[in-house]
Amino acid sequence: MADDDDYVYDEATGEWRPASEIAAAAAKAAEVLDASGNVLKDGDSVTLIKDLKVKGAGQTLKQGTVIKSIRLTDNPEEIDCRHDAIKGLVLRTEFVRKR
Repeated sequence: MADDDDYVYDEATGEWRPASEIAAAAAKAAEVLDASGNVLKDGDSVTLIKDLKVKGAGQTLKQGTVIKSIRLTDNPEEIDCRHDAIKGLVLRTEFVRKR
């Protein structure tokens, strides 16, 4: 560890920790992962791994359906996407796999 490293008080642990360590932990927590553990990014295409009933649309999205151009949300367990028949669709990352 370098002597010139800035330290930040971590309220969760009650300790002073190096700022670089806090930043690395925050970056790791911000990663959005699919069902297989692959990192998702804005603009990726995903495939559904399970049939999903869409609330309010009266429609079921079938396993293997490709969703193009996803957008990440503030919640790392959800992605925002569009489908031909359904606009404003939000899917949980546990039901998708990166293409």
